[in-house]
Amino acid sequence: MPELPEVETIKNELSPHIIGRRFTGIAICDAKPIRQPSVEEFCRKLVGQKINSLKRRGKYLIFHLSNGEALIMHLRMSGALLLNPEQPDSYARVIFYFDNNDQLVFTDRRRLGALWLVENKQAIIGKLGPEPLVPEFTINTLAERLHKHKAPIKAVLLDQGTIAGIGNMYADEALFKARIHPLRKANSLSPQEIQDLYQAIRHVLCSAIDNKGASIDTYKRPEGEIGTAHFNFSVAHRGGEPCPVCGTPLQRLAIRNRGSYYCPNCQEARQT
Repeated sequence: MPELPEVETIKNELSPHIIGRRFTGIAICDAKPIRQPSVEEFCRKLVGQKINSLKRRGKYLIFHLSNGEALIMHLRMSGALLLNPEQPDSYARVIFYFDNNDQLVFTDRRRLGALWLVENKQAIIGKLGPEPLVPEFTINTLAERLHKHKAPIKAVLLDQGTIAGIGNMYADEALFKARIHPLRKANSLSPQEIQDLYQAIRHVLCSAIDNKGASIDTYKRPEGEIGTAHFNFSVAHRGGEPCPVCGTPLQRLAIRNRGSYYCPNCQEARQT
């Protein structure tokens, strides 16, 4: 958390408020998130810059600035961006001030988030795989990428160098919708299974964006509201509950140290 739908929602809801605005000040409450450059240089170079556009790449937010540089943010597990919060946030790490007196607060309970101010954004995001919702991402693209991996399909979907933006929750949801066991080897999927998975990925992500992301833990939208995508989850975070299709209790297993939820009946394990 947050994954592609949450970051896309943040981008969509922040953009009308911040595009065209200039940074007038930065308050560093915790220097840990500032990865590049130094804290002093970060503040000096950012103040006075106008935000020309706000984009998303995978799980990263990219603020394109008037001097050609980019402010890149990765919210990691518990990061959020709150616009003019009514009450101080005890987990506030960095506060950005704008020329219209708005404040944007980067808050992060677990202190895992990261911020970069760079001339070359590819140095940070250049190794990301393709975006799963763009027209260029086809069934053949997915097939070619899965064919290279013998690892469990769940682990491959989480590899940001294979596909950008899919995280734990939406990988579970897509695999359930495609009826694929999370431990299946990625290169063992049949052409039909790859087609089903392709359609499932796109459906799950688009539906979650429509519902403004999932507020399972700390995720909040910029003005403090929650997302509602989690109300439509079939398996993610629902261990022990009945499968919505067959009623079998949903199970949880660990794959590469990540909890995975699935239905042992609908997603039957197969020899690979």
